[in-house]
Amino acid sequence: MSVLEIEKVSRWYGNVVAVNDVSMSIGPGVTGLLGPNGAGKTTLLAMMSGFMAPSSGSLSLDGKPVWHNTSTYKTLGLVPEREISFGYLTGRQFVLAKAELHGLKDAGAAADRALAFVELTDAANRNISTYSKGMRQRAKLAAGLVHDPSVLLLDEPFNGVDPRQRLHLMGLLTRMGSQGRTVLFSSHILEEVEEIARQVEVMVAGRHAASGDFGAIRRLMTERPTQYLIRSSADRTLASALLALTSVQGINLEPRGGISVQVVDFGAFATQLPRLAKEHNVSLHEFAPSDESLESVFNYLVST
Repeated sequence: MSVLEIEKVSRWYGNVVAVNDVSMSIGPGVTGLLGPNGAGKTTLLAMMSGFMAPSSGSLSLDGKPVWHNTSTYKTLGLVPEREISFGYLTGRQFVLAKAELHGLKDAGAAADRALAFVELTDAANRNISTYSKGMRQRAKLAAGLVHDPSVLLLDEPFNGVDPRQRLHLMGLLTRMGSQGRTVLFSSHILEEVEEIARQVEVMVAGRHAASGDFGAIRRLMTERPTQYLIRSSADRTLASALLALTSVQGINLEPRGGISVQVVDFGAFATQLPRLAKEHNVSLHEFAPSDESLESVFNYLVST
């Protein structure tokens, strides 16, 4: 039952700040580290795993510092995003090498157990270069688990994996979390995190934007002001009418035609818009969301 503690951690490269004053606590179970590409997730995981020193702040595992403390590798496993570069090895050779590097007494038995856990036994003697993307991910997972760590860190483990393999990997992570391991995986895809993570930590532009139960984070996201583009037969007339609505926070007339509307209560707005259009004899030609990217969602969380 291990706990990772991150206290006011920052990491910068010259004038570039990759991680900015982040604090969080990661305990047993499955936690999702959510954020758009470039949010600082990989840098944070590298510091958590002891492969990179923080520029300021501290990281500890069960009360002991992670940086310059090789003993933490006995209880910590890492599954990096980068591809395996040893395609000439078989799956078993790759996992066995990791077991030997950890100095395990029976490295062969440990490698076989890890391969069986990720269901790669049948393909263990094939070269990794012949593996599918999902199989390579499972080989990396077996290598990360070969020393039976209580903490497992995974960087974008579902990238490029087909739906069937994704479900398989999700099942493996769920099982490890239920066993009492501390499992943290990063992702920029909301639905991946929603499937298996009990706890969510949100990163945006190097900052810690939100933390908590997934349901609470999801409500923050769905209740945020949302931008819509409306095109009509009389934009100025409709814009004047919309200004009176409490469900509308702001309005801009677009230079190329149309109205940009910031909505704070979509349910009310959806019923009010057609009524207003009818009252003012305005025809609606287009109504579409204009800021539904994950980046816009995450940026809203930063500002709350």
